[in-house]
Amino acid sequence: MDPSSSPSSDNKTVVTSSHLSDMATAGQSSGKYYENLDAEVAGKIQRKVGLIYDETMCKHDTPDGEDHPECPDRIRVIWEKLQLAGVSQRCVVLGSSKAEDKHLQLVHTKDHVNLVKTISTKQKDYRRNKIASQLNSIYLNGGSSEAAYLAAGSVVKVAEKVAEGELDSGFAIVRPPGHHAETDEAMGFCLFNNVAVAASYLLNERPDLGVKKILIVDWDVHHGNGTQKMFWKDPRVLFFSVHRHEYGSFYPSGDDGDYNMVGEGPGEGFNINVPWDQGRCGDADYLAAWDHILIPVAREFNPDIILLSAGFDAAIGDPLGGCRVTPYGYSVMLKKLMEFTHGKIVMALEGGYNLDSIAKSSLACVQVLLEDKIIQGSSEAYPFESTWPVIQAVRKRLCAYWPSLADELSWKLINQKIPNPIILISSSDSETEDDPHGLVYQISKLSIENHQVDTASTSWRADLAKVDIWYASFGSNMWKPRFLCYIQGGQVDGLKKACVGSMDKSPPKEIVWETFPHRLFFGREYTARWGVGGVAFTNPLANLNDQTQMCLYRITLEQFNDVLCQENALNLDSDSAIFDLAALQSAENQISILPEAVSLVCKCCLVGEKRRHSHTYNDLHAFCC
Repeated sequence: MDPSSSPSSDNKTVVTSSHLSDMATAGQSSGKYYENLDAEVAGKIQRKVGLIYDETMCKHDTPDGEDHPECPDRIRVIWEKLQLAGVSQRCVVLGSSKAEDKHLQLVHTKDHVNLVKTISTKQKDYRRNKIASQLNSIYLNGGSSEAAYLAAGSVVKVAEKVAEGELDSGFAIVRPPGHHAETDEAMGFCLFNNVAVAASYLLNERPDLGVKKILIVDWDVHHGNGTQKMFWKDPRVLFFSVHRHEYGSFYPSGDDGDYNMVGEGPGEGFNINVPWDQGRCGDADYLAAWDHILIPVAREFNPDIILLSAGFDAAIGDPLGGCRVTPYGYSVMLKKLMEFTHGKIVMALEGGYNLDSIAKSSLACVQVLLEDKIIQGSSEAYPFESTWPVIQAVRKRLCAYWPSLADELSWKLINQKIPNPIILISSSDSETEDDPHGLVYQISKLSIENHQVDTASTSWRADLAKVDIWYASFGSNMWKPRFLCYIQGGQVDGLKKACVGSMDKSPPKEIVWETFPHRLFFGREYTARWGVGGVAFTNPLANLNDQTQMCLYRITLEQFNDVLCQENALNLDSDSAIFDLAALQSAENQISILPEAVSLVCKCCLVGEKRRHSHTYNDLHAFCC
């Protein structure tokens, strides 16, 4: 499909690429999708593409070095990929730059800027973890302040040079990400809103550059709640976000990401959300949103520059995203945007937690910025059946502001679809067909058939220590130090009482991130371990529209019983187990919600405590039904 062609109601929205037969190699430098053309041979001037990468941003890490999806290797693998492919050598490599407070305060409060500025000082050492625990999905260490200032300042620097004409386009390979950060609060791994700072800087501090209208495109799998709020009433910024929403249950949760959120006052109509109802969306779904919403509106808006919140967590294999966009898909989306603003596009890294996917996707995008030739195949794929109703709803809601969305999509077009996916378990690191040795394979090796209770045994612990189970945690308890309190003892911020730990203090044998098709419900107002709050329960029935992200710890059934005792203020020296092999077998037989291979997962209610944020929950854990 010609990216420059004008979409009409009869256009086919298809993916024309051989990625369907070999997704794993998409975006590699081997030239499967790209043909690296020498500028002189091609007879055209090489585009000036700027890159910023600074190892200093890798100093932002978890306090104790525990594993976390938003890790320093995210930017390292991107930079290494660009170097190995010979792409960085063809770009203009810029030095990083720290943001100025006055520029940060264009979108953030003074108090928030001061907090981030001082959070890594020695004076804050003893308070840092407590501050992080009071925020939503944030960790902090001694390198967080400098990294945050470099991330925001580097995006500003690239944006300024592109607006000045010194560069044609650029990619700021930065972390921490930014699009969740709100005016007065860090959240969702984000400290400063990097893209929002750059946009506001161009509009308010550099009027001489002639940038009067900015299109911000956010293709991160999570809604850019912070960016949306910062330009809610500003008609100079058209904000477009395509994201998993699932009726407000997907992070960051709530109604902010709904298609009815269109802006307010002079900014009404300048906020566009495309909220997917499910995971598994791939190239065809995203390109349908591009062809029938974003591209026609962008033509009407006619921006002076495009800022791209380039999160790659909708990529295939991402542990948090659960979607299936390929590097080729990202390259086509970017190519379609290149027809505007003479290709003045600034990419800023947001999310993306599969290291292989973000490296390949980033490479594919930089090759587009360099105007390498895209090689298209002949395979075709159509959007999911659920995609068209979302696109139609968005067009109907926005057509009063954008006439290009007024026409009804033809029946012929919307009939080009495939059935919605049937998701029994959405793997964190892979889908079942992509990784035969992923979680499903690991769980299939767990068996209780050969672990019968020895009636002559004087201790139930000896029997249960032989059996492994998966303990599912949710919200703040995904943070490893919190869970380890139940195993090794101790107390972290947020816990009202210290834990004594399990009798067996061995660490978890495995830790896996997963997404399950189950909805949370809430009840109770207080727990002894966490204090005031609610308690969350999962619906035992699977629903494709419901997605709950959890972190699974592989522990013994003995340790699991000790966790239950601590959570319910019971004595660990009990003569009998709370949840024994008979109970486990009963749960397996009576409440099976997954295929046989994964029948030991989620056989229990999942209990947790609600935090002050309506969309965040502490300490969700397996608890006997």
